[in-house]
Amino acid sequence: MTPGARIQAALEILDEIHTQNDPADRIIDKYFRNRRFAGSGDRRAIQERVYAVLRHRARLDWWVERTGSVVEPGPRPRLIAELALEDKSSPEATKGLFSGATHCPAALSPREEELAHNLYGRPLTHADMPSPVKMEYPDWMDRSLSTLWPKTLERELSALNQQAPVDLRINMLKTTPEEALKALQSEYVDAEPTPLSPIGLRLTGKTRLAGTSVYKKGWVEVQDEGSQLIALLCGARPGMSVADFCAGAGGKALALAAAMARDGKIEGNLWATDISSYRLERMIPRLKRAGAERVRTKVVAARNDDWVQDNAATFDRVLVDVPCTGTGAWRRDPNAKWRFTPDDLIDLIAQQQRILDMAKTLVKPQGRLIYATCSLLQEENEQQLAWFLENNTDFQALPIDQVWSETVGGPAPPTGPGLRLSPASTGTDGFFCAVMERN
Repeated sequence: MTPGARIQAALEILDEIHTQNDPADRIIDKYFRNRRFAGSGDRRAIQERVYAVLRHRARLDWWVERTGSVVEPGPRPRLIAELALEDKSSPEATKGLFSGATHCPAALSPREEELAHNLYGRPLTHADMPSPVKMEYPDWMDRSLSTLWPKTLERELSALNQQAPVDLRINMLKTTPEEALKALQSEYVDAEPTPLSPIGLRLTGKTRLAGTSVYKKGWVEVQDEGSQLIALLCGARPGMSVADFCAGAGGKALALAAAMARDGKIEGNLWATDISSYRLERMIPRLKRAGAERVRTKVVAARNDDWVQDNAATFDRVLVDVPCTGTGAWRRDPNAKWRFTPDDLIDLIAQQQRILDMAKTLVKPQGRLIYATCSLLQEENEQQLAWFLENNTDFQALPIDQVWSETVGGPAPPTGPGLRLSPASTGTDGFFCAVMERN
């Protein structure tokens, strides 16, 4: 592909991301599935361009507005600004990429030419930028994030705006960490053990993992180390009754299945439930590949579900990984930070509380309710934990370092009322986890 054609492809992807709610990686994958002609080098260059624009969005928009150009912020002006600010592309070079030729973007308008000229040679980051712009987060989250990290805000947000590594969870239903690492090395896949999870590997080089026999045989699953740790903290064991109450596509359910296995077979009762039949259907091929067909799936209603009532007080462990703002996963989907509003946060908090009220009824006496989010906001984490304990005196929060010692082993990261993970502090995605036991 020509340089102009790559720019056009990036612009098409950015337009789709701008108008859709799907994660950026899913939109990119779909785009290239329909364009097999793009080589690996083209795909990599286009993808890097797209993510650069997404990660720099606040600063790009700030510069577009500061120039005084009568151009509304959007995918095309952001791409022009990215070329000028980060690539140091001259106005003439940018005009050559936006030539209007076949497979190239439409020619620059006079206002866009003015924008490219005014931004050429300027730095991406400027001293006049307010903190939310400089550190790429919505200004309405400033109070929450500044309160959470009064001294380390810039370090934490900078780490959230970097590319995330690819972590693998070893499927203990089929193999061991040593065997999995050796098998990956035999296929020229470079990996090393993850620092915290005893069942994790981190890729240290670029590879198409889906084409390896190790992946096809179900020996490994792509799963962030932080997500692995949440599943481990559940303390699921063979013979238990366990529910993954907001299972989604099933990543944690698969990890729970491996924890409940003895001699390669799941022992006990493991349910994966969700309000979305589509998400549960997507899980089925993953269960089959992992050898976890004994996991049972169930679509539950958002309120007053019969299955929940029929199974009250029967589960040893109930994992509730609730819907949230996803602030902890901004490394993987930088566009997600702009999807939510303060009103959305209020709705999510109410939804999280409804889910907790349903899930708690499944927990048997001396069973455990594990609350988890991939959010960094205290409103969704510590404050929700405090709300739940205040309104449910038959539950108590267990010391998370004690639970860590029992389930993960080794020294735990610094903890508070719950376990808090972040890219800057633990090298994982951002997660919160609290473990509560029913009296």
